[in-house]
Amino acid sequence: MRMNGLDLNLLIALHAILTERNISRAAERVFLSQPAMSNALARLREYFGDDLVVRSGRALILTSRAESLIVPVRDILMRIESTVAVAPTFDPAVSRRTFSLLVSDFTTTVFVQPLIERLYAIAPGIGFKLLTQEGSDPVERLEQGDADLLIVPEQYLAANHPSRRLFEETYVCVSWAGGSSPRQSLGFDDYLEAGHVVTQFGGGHVPAFDTWLMERFGVIRRTEVMAHTLTAPAQLVVGTNRIATVHRRLAERAARHLPLRIWPPPMEIPTLVECVQWNQARAEDPGLKWLVQMCCEVAQAI
Repeated sequence: MRMNGLDLNLLIALHAILTERNISRAAERVFLSQPAMSNALARLREYFGDDLVVRSGRALILTSRAESLIVPVRDILMRIESTVAVAPTFDPAVSRRTFSLLVSDFTTTVFVQPLIERLYAIAPGIGFKLLTQEGSDPVERLEQGDADLLIVPEQYLAANHPSRRLFEETYVCVSWAGGSSPRQSLGFDDYLEAGHVVTQFGGGHVPAFDTWLMERFGVIRRTEVMAHTLTAPAQLVVGTNRIATVHRRLAERAARHLPLRIWPPPMEIPTLVECVQWNQARAEDPGLKWLVQMCCEVAQAI
């Protein structure tokens, strides 16, 4: 198909170039040889009358014209996919579609597991690809079409894409129940004096909870152990006098097989609201509509 002289097949190559900013990786992304991708770039440059990418050392830099094309090209391709490539009807009982979900380890543990269990009974051919939220901006990946659904706390949702609430979660503190003098109470002073096990994701940024604690009370925890997953802190207090502030559901799961005591936090912590979000360009995808509805139904039961 051509539009004003542009072969629309070239949009796929253009999207790959704009996303990867590397000819070799762009070629791999769309299963082309490097010479074929270079040829596509030459044709795109001729059409737009712009270099689109220029070399700076070993990197490729987008021109201002190329920068202006990122969002419209991405949206065009996603709309084509959702209206042409996706079947107009969806039968979960016979579908063999694989959905990709951007999730945390907390969400995987308390929500995705029962979701997959529920769907296996009614849609056994449906597959799932679980993508980590670490190392990149999850919303950006959703907008780029790398994932079908994003499951995140409400405060991290993108304002320009639809979403639905799934479930609420509260926080508790956990400590080791063993030792010669196990902890008998947990007041605010005890909380501040104790060493803490925290989750710290890639990049070495201060955990969001510590930022909130500092803004609310003017204090920050004494961090002694840093883990890279949300499920680890409850396990890592065992055998120590340290404490961890974790999701209630994770604490209750860990306490089933570890010697832990669960404490109400010595200060009021805002409730976490987990939500599911999808790209506006795929809002009419019948398969996604079905999956979102299933997510909401499963969330009511956990």
